Amino acid sequence: MSSRGRWVLIGLLLTPAVVLPLWVSLYDRAEPTLFGFPFFYWFQLLLIVVSVALTVPAFLLSQDADRRDRVAHGLPAEPSGEDRP
Repeated sequence: MSSRGRWVLIGLLLTPAVVLPLWVSLYDRAEPTLFGFPFFYWFQLLLIVVSVALTVPAFLLSQDADRRDRVAHGLPAEPSGEDRP
């Protein structure tokens, strides 16, 4: 997969974690309940788990894509850190 393809995949992985919490009409209701919790609450808690499950692979892919981009541009795979204060 090309570097551009990896960045597109990263964007696709992160999209639900951003869009679903902003789409309030999707979860603005009380039914169905789960263990006595209204849908509004347990769906938001589920979104946290889903967001983490999507963010971790996106982060790992971004590290790999960054490494490949650096090598493709003639830079070392890992930054040296010498330019940091």
